[in-house]
Amino acid sequence: MQILYAPSSLCTSSQKLKSQSKSGVLPGKCLQFSAIDHSSLHRPLKLETSSLSLSLKRAVFACFRTKAASVQGSSTISSETAESDVLKALSQIIDPDFGTDIVTCGFVKDLQIDEAQGQVSFRLELTTPACPIKDMFEQQANEVVAALPWVKNVKVTMSAQPARPIYAGQLPAGLQTISNIVAVSSCKGGVGKSTVAVNLAYTLAGMGARVGIFDADVYGPSLPTMVSPENRLLEMNPEKKTIIPTEYLGVKLVSFGFAGQGRAIMRGPMVSGVIDQLLTTTEWGELDYLVIDMPPGTGDIQLTLCQVVPLTAAVIVTTPQKLAFIDVAKGVRMFSKLKVPCIAVVENMCHFDADGKRYYPFGRGSGSQVVQQFGIPHLFDLPIRPTLSASGDSGIPEVAADPQGEVAKTFQDLGICVVQQCAKIRQQVSTAVMYDKSIKAIKVKVPDSDEEFLLHPATVRRNDRSAQSVDEWSGEQKLQYTDVPEDIEPQEIRPMGNYAVQITWPDGFNQIAPYDQLQTMERLVGVPAL
Repeated sequence: MQILYAPSSLCTSSQKLKSQSKSGVLPGKCLQFSAIDHSSLHRPLKLETSSLSLSLKRAVFACFRTKAASVQGSSTISSETAESDVLKALSQIIDPDFGTDIVTCGFVKDLQIDEAQGQVSFRLELTTPACPIKDMFEQQANEVVAALPWVKNVKVTMSAQPARPIYAGQLPAGLQTISNIVAVSSCKGGVGKSTVAVNLAYTLAGMGARVGIFDADVYGPSLPTMVSPENRLLEMNPEKKTIIPTEYLGVKLVSFGFAGQGRAIMRGPMVSGVIDQLLTTTEWGELDYLVIDMPPGTGDIQLTLCQVVPLTAAVIVTTPQKLAFIDVAKGVRMFSKLKVPCIAVVENMCHFDADGKRYYPFGRGSGSQVVQQFGIPHLFDLPIRPTLSASGDSGIPEVAADPQGEVAKTFQDLGICVVQQCAKIRQQVSTAVMYDKSIKAIKVKVPDSDEEFLLHPATVRRNDRSAQSVDEWSGEQKLQYTDVPEDIEPQEIRPMGNYAVQITWPDGFNQIAPYDQLQTMERLVGVPAL
């Protein structure tokens, strides 16, 4: 859920809305929303929020008691005051993932006010349709605006931002409308990686997201066994020469197993080419999440996928054995070098219950060891269940066959984790490097770092290490210090995946600036505090 500041159509300027959101603390005992326990969000949101309604209304009415007294004496309210009231009320609603109010986040759109009739309507545009607290946002927005003394009717509609990648470079046409690409990897065969990938994808679809699955295992594709689409062959668009994915239960599917050739017998470079073609020439359409079922290992295929595709994040699958940990550790290190954040670990086949006791037939600790050693924030345990194994063979994912079961609840928690972590990553990446015109400096705050610092634009431009600035063979500096004016300003700064930004300069040059390089540059001092 990247934070994009977008004022409503009735706001006179972005500065005005910013000042309103900053001064949105109302007199009296104003209401604040604290972060909620996301681990319980798989339960219906109405049950979670119903107990808030009475106290919520009382608190909001207390906030506006002073304002109500002043408005009572007049029969009408100005448009500017009405808009200010609504935005101040909405700015009390805090997104628990970002710690910022929904007005500053830019969620409030199409604000329309009829002062005479006391009617207010607006749209909340969230960053993903799978937002686990969208019902809570809708309820809270209704209540805080309805509590305004002059408001008689409130209409709130919910929507989501269009799918778009966090990437500044040229992407293949098929990947240009995919918001998040999540790799499910283990680097070891037989740990249930495909089971996790498929059930995660259908969990995200059940949360309201547009989802696709790409089976990247050409040697042993699992997807044709785990799902049962009516059309089991991929089709070709003869005009565009693109691949049309098949579908099952609303999820788009692509696998070499649907190509009519079964399993491949070919060398590595050929496999990499096949995977590249299947992934990048498919008409995926608009997707909120594309789940890639990675093949085991850390070889050519995995590196090709990580380099061709702008992966948002990775989910690691392991089992309790020590041998599994050794192989999984290799995969985590690979993702780390390629700047792909690992956001969760799923420890499969952990335990089973019998005779009132819990047994751990394969030992314990592999998953927690991955979490502790590599700092991955979330760990999920999957039990040994005959139904989970059977669903993988029957062609119906477990979360679709038994959506209220214990396994489905675990995947629901995993799905919520993926949504929240991908949103945080997008927000961090989108605001990692920004230009502040007021102080003529580039602000840098690298993802997963608490440090924020300033760079002079000319310093960044002079430190370009591309072939246009430095001779590749001799290392001689072609771009001279005096070639860059002191007052140069970037025209545009755009993210490039999770590792760099692309900066466009007035002379038309596009500079790729990795975060690692920005952190080593000389920093500005003696400027206003950040």
